[in-house]
Amino acid sequence: MKTLKTNGIRDNGASLITPEEIKPGPRAVQITPPNIQSARFTIQGTAPLVIHRFSVKAKRMMLEKMRLGSTARKGKVREPLNEQEVFNDARYINKEGWDGFNVASIRCALVSACRLVGFKMILAKLSLFVIEDGRDEQEPQFGLIRILGTKAVMQQDIGRVETGQAYVVIRPAYHDWSAKLRIRFDADQFTLQDVSNLLARAGEQVGIGEGRPDSKNSAGMGWGTFVISND
Repeated sequence: MKTLKTNGIRDNGASLITPEEIKPGPRAVQITPPNIQSARFTIQGTAPLVIHRFSVKAKRMMLEKMRLGSTARKGKVREPLNEQEVFNDARYINKEGWDGFNVASIRCALVSACRLVGFKMILAKLSLFVIEDGRDEQEPQFGLIRILGTKAVMQQDIGRVETGQAYVVIRPAYHDWSAKLRIRFDADQFTLQDVSNLLARAGEQVGIGEGRPDSKNSAGMGWGTFVISND
């Protein structure tokens, strides 16, 4: 049995559908427009916030080694450690001079906290967004949340590379820190109370930065936790 075609409309042999039979008119809409709302929160750290950005200098050195190829190590003299330089390179600093942390860390914490309440993480990724306070001066692709109430102090810890060899890790730490957050959310997926409770769980059980409870490489150091403040 042959299939007839008329203006791109196929006929299965039972009846022929013509364009004249397709009448214009109102149709039911199944997809609603985005219902995005915003909320403001103040969070107060309950443990030190430890930051460890990958320094711009280290990236340049890696790129240089890739360019040189097999000749990269010939005659290479190791530079002496400059503790202050390493400390500053590990910070996120806005062009106005204030310190911050990566805006993505709050969103990641919110999404991760969904595992605690049985909410689909993929839906949270599409429904929760955090508005940045500014951008990093050296790498403006990184949005930042401003760290309030404290200045960075140098923290030295012992870490281990994959081979197990110990080395000193120099990172900035922020004690008695706080931050103001602006969160946009899909109100068809979350209520304001949902977002507030999810943020509270993220602060208590997930954390942000180095040594957080939800660290991928360890059980955490008890750092980077926070609570929602009434301020």
